[in-house]
Amino acid sequence: MSIPSKYDARNVESKWYDYWMKHNYFHSKPDSREPYTIVIPPPNVTGVLHMGHMLNNTIQDVLIRRARLQGKNACWVPGTDHASIATEAKVVAKLKDQGIDKNDLTRDEFLKHAWDWTNEYGGVILDQLKKLGCSCDWERTKFTMDEDMSEAVIKVFVDLYNKGLIYRGYRMVNWDPEAKTTLSDEEVIYEEKQGNLYYLNYKIEGSDDTLTIATTRPETIFGDTAICINPNDERFTHLKGKKAIVPLCNRVIPIIEDDYVDVEFGTGCLKVTPAHDENDKMLGDKHNLEVVDIFNEDASLNSFGLHYEGKDRFVVRKEITKELEEKGFLIKTETHINKVGTSERTKAVIEPRLSDQWFLKMEELVKPAIKAVLETGDVKLFPKKFENTYRHWMENIRDWNISRQLYWGHQIPAYFYGDGKEDFVVAETIEDALELAKTKTSNSELQVSDLTQDQDALDTWFSSWLWPMSVFDGVRNPDNEEFKYYYPTNDLVTGPDILFFWVARMVIAGYEYTDERPFENVYLTGLVRDKQRRKMSKSLGNSPDALKLIEEFGADGVRVGLLLSSAAGNDLLFDEALCQQGKGFGNKVWSAFYLTTLWEVSQDIEQPNSSKVALEWYEAKFQKALIEIEDHFSKYRLSDALMSIYKLIFDDFCGWLLEIVKPAYGQPIDAVTYNKLISIFEENLKIMHPFMPFITEEIWQAMGERSPEEALIVAKWPEQKSVNEALITEFDFASQVVSGIRSVRKDKNIAFKDAIAFSILNNEQVRPTFDEVIKKLGNLEEVAYVTEAVEGALTFRVKSNEYFIPMSGAIDVEAEINKLTEELNYTEGFLKSVQKKLSNERFVNNAPEQVVASEKKKEADALAKIETLKASLASLK
Repeated sequence: MSIPSKYDARNVESKWYDYWMKHNYFHSKPDSREPYTIVIPPPNVTGVLHMGHMLNNTIQDVLIRRARLQGKNACWVPGTDHASIATEAKVVAKLKDQGIDKNDLTRDEFLKHAWDWTNEYGGVILDQLKKLGCSCDWERTKFTMDEDMSEAVIKVFVDLYNKGLIYRGYRMVNWDPEAKTTLSDEEVIYEEKQGNLYYLNYKIEGSDDTLTIATTRPETIFGDTAICINPNDERFTHLKGKKAIVPLCNRVIPIIEDDYVDVEFGTGCLKVTPAHDENDKMLGDKHNLEVVDIFNEDASLNSFGLHYEGKDRFVVRKEITKELEEKGFLIKTETHINKVGTSERTKAVIEPRLSDQWFLKMEELVKPAIKAVLETGDVKLFPKKFENTYRHWMENIRDWNISRQLYWGHQIPAYFYGDGKEDFVVAETIEDALELAKTKTSNSELQVSDLTQDQDALDTWFSSWLWPMSVFDGVRNPDNEEFKYYYPTNDLVTGPDILFFWVARMVIAGYEYTDERPFENVYLTGLVRDKQRRKMSKSLGNSPDALKLIEEFGADGVRVGLLLSSAAGNDLLFDEALCQQGKGFGNKVWSAFYLTTLWEVSQDIEQPNSSKVALEWYEAKFQKALIEIEDHFSKYRLSDALMSIYKLIFDDFCGWLLEIVKPAYGQPIDAVTYNKLISIFEENLKIMHPFMPFITEEIWQAMGERSPEEALIVAKWPEQKSVNEALITEFDFASQVVSGIRSVRKDKNIAFKDAIAFSILNNEQVRPTFDEVIKKLGNLEEVAYVTEAVEGALTFRVKSNEYFIPMSGAIDVEAEINKLTEELNYTEGFLKSVQKKLSNERFVNNAPEQVVASEKKKEADALAKIETLKASLASLK
């Protein structure tokens, strides 16, 4: 087999991925081995590969490949999430381009378009993950809208409803006017934004008096149903029991009293809009106020908005401000910073809205999940700092709004049979619902046609919180062999931004339905940012094309580049130079392999002692690094594990070991050394493989004929053995000696091809273990031990040991004298200029203290250098 001198990732990666797929290495079945299971955080079916996916899935692949090498039954389940809001938005946009309005379609008609879109565009990201080298069990690929997955979701909804944990209520919710659906509290991102505080005058009914309120949303005055004052605020005693008139719409509203009003904020008078503010709704309920909803579902004003009907809320804000000012109602405007809620998905500003929704009671459900993470440690978060975040959210949790006003998703299994709000039943099928309705109404004449299913869909997270169970059919069939074998899973790798959305909820569901944790460890990656610490996004244009990176640097290079600086929980400042470094590492290892293929191997040559001891040293070094690597993996410090591997192979293997054992130019290498070196190379490839799967498999297979059972992907992870620390320490000392010899050669321009004599004054009592290595790497005639300093020799120190290289024959004495004389003359001239400056009293007295100090240091350094140069010249004459 001809080995090319340069590595070309493009010719290698698809070859080995196809080979792995052909031989089914990624597929797992229950057997007698210890299972190791990861479920993928299912990317949106609408998604394409971005840098966050690259980092997250590289980490998962590292863990799964290492487990496979450790002999575990590694199972990595891939899949995608139906992503209700995002997917429905894509389908609506496509229909709009075709001139079709979603509102003109029935649910079934819309869903046909949604499934067509999903089948055409969905799952692209899974194919892209293959380019990265992800070794998922593709036969197990799941989609949250698969029939069995949907059945699990419906089963859980019905069960929770029957337990009294799911209820329907008319509540203030977060409304996304762009997606036209409600959102849970966790899907709202609050951002501080600068707006205005508008001071408006309201007339008092039956008098010329007025009161002033301050509001950030003047467009909501059409929904005002009261003005509230603090009963203890003496400024407004005269307003008690009176009524105010709302500007423009002239509605008469009561002035109520409640100590909820902050007398220090604004004017002390509060406009109450129960339909559009959660706190106002509580006031409204307490005081039996009218509720006036002024918005359409897209946040445009409805008929209560009078002549602003049909206009967007923000357009109205500008226009109504102008009208209020012209008519004398707007007194003044001030800038004001307040928190504005935006949709995590669409980025639209959230509108509080009253509506009938489905909720899941969380107070009791969260208790086992709190205990598992914060008390028993059954579920561990890496890094541990996220436990505080987890605690805050779980201990302050609110009921989960699980219904969405969308077609795409799992339709809520509630069936209405009458006109009242409570005229419904909940069941897994419409047939079951009919029997329940007959029983509930005592009406045996009811037909399926009398039932109408709730039009809402469930929150997407309501399906993904079951993911570790449902991918193994553990909800519908908890006694099945696969679920009992693979569940609980081992590791979950995800971003901290969905710690609440997904991770915590999976823990909650796991304990509710299996009384077990869904996974043992949660590795929370950092977010990928650019060099300016900005989060990568399409809008900023700072997110590189993931597939182009793979094309340029190879999948292995990109994987290493991502992991070299991505400690758990810390943001990764991505720089393409990191991928270049990863590619460079691969090229270094390939060059090392290529070098070994050029050597002629001889069975007749005795192994040099330098090679023997060097191989023993590297084995010790490898074992020490292996302990470090295992420790890093146990703490999910994958970047540190990679760096340990990088230094071991780049510095110790390529930089030292190969240099020691390689034969002289044109000479063969002894078979004992060669065979041992290749064996060590194979061990290197094993620890590299989880991080750089393609190049390692290529080298492994190129080393000799391998059967499919002998592929690197299913090789055996190196075993830990005892570490010869003394040998490592001795080599560290010897390497400093070699570096000293090389420095002298370079400084004195002694050609490396010229062998030189060498003497050691062994004050440290160092053993001669590596003398043969020093002799070879330093190209020494001999290594002699002396009892006193050698006169007239070049010298250097390592600790208290002195090393001597005789100048006779080693250097051109006359050239060295000329070089040192020239340097001495320059330094003496420099000293004179410094001393002249320091002898100037005006300079010394007037210059800043640090400037004078700097000049004095220059003087001292020059004097010391002159002394050294003179001593060196004296030794040459």
